[in-house]
Amino acid sequence: MSSSSFVGPTDSSKTPRYAGIATFSLLPRLEDVDRADIAVVGIPFDGGVSYRPGARFGPSHVREASRLLRPYNPVQDIEPYATQQVVDAGDIAANPFNLEAAVAEIEAGAHALTEQGMRLVVIGGDHTIALPLLRNVVAEHGPVAVIHFDAHLDTWDTYFGAPVTHGTPFRRASEEGLIDQTASIHVGTRGPLYGREDLRDDERLGFAVIGAHEFETDGVTAIIERVRKRVGDRPLYVSIDIDVLDPAHAPGTGTPEAGGLTSRELLAVIRSLASLNIVGADVVEVAPAYDHAQITAVAASHVVYELISAMAPRASV
Repeated sequence: MSSSSFVGPTDSSKTPRYAGIATFSLLPRLEDVDRADIAVVGIPFDGGVSYRPGARFGPSHVREASRLLRPYNPVQDIEPYATQQVVDAGDIAANPFNLEAAVAEIEAGAHALTEQGMRLVVIGGDHTIALPLLRNVVAEHGPVAVIHFDAHLDTWDTYFGAPVTHGTPFRRASEEGLIDQTASIHVGTRGPLYGREDLRDDERLGFAVIGAHEFETDGVTAIIERVRKRVGDRPLYVSIDIDVLDPAHAPGTGTPEAGGLTSRELLAVIRSLASLNIVGADVVEVAPAYDHAQITAVAASHVVYELISAMAPRASV
């Protein structure tokens, strides 16, 4: 598909942004184009949460806030919708009463899209969805490097005997051989843990850790260098729990922790991934019932936009 044939967002000079169907960034729907390179897809599922519920309403909330996004990204100097076909593929429906069935349905729904040649940027939903999404990506690419932005490690073992929850996806992923244990990293973790063994377990499972406090002591530039060095040229999956942001920047989430990143810090690190081989991404844990004035949704919509921009092809120098 030539660049001239890419279908972009609705022209807001002809149709007000607040009118019409709230696709992400007013993008065309999947059924409106012949083929797509990147699909934004929602997974309205929160059956794996351990504290506040409500992330099932995250996809629609983020889409609504994304109406104000514009087609040129000046910081990345890219028009992400003019160099690749980006669409809104709607939602993958998942069983709200059976977690095991839901995980299988999410993996199957993701596969139905990626087998058409699309990379996915997913809006959750709770972090449980990262496990089936990783299973789908690894079926094509083999074990992937994972950059996991989160206040929490999400490598705990079980909750009430349940092995698959929003606090366990990366432990299961490591045990299943889905992640490259030499190239994966948590960014922005903070808050109390159950004990020192949480960190020992996490290291054994293949993750390096950059704590939120290190953004203050080391600075964003040093953090970016550490992340890029860790990942290298491996196929990369980016998983972003919106609670990596401080509650001042993202109050609408299920398990908030004080002392988090600013929106500016998070967006800077995401932009630095533009030269890496991103094969898929998710942005999860937006819970609109705890949001105010779309603060969290606005942040999440910009995170998705920067991910799409980072995945856009660049002209060779």
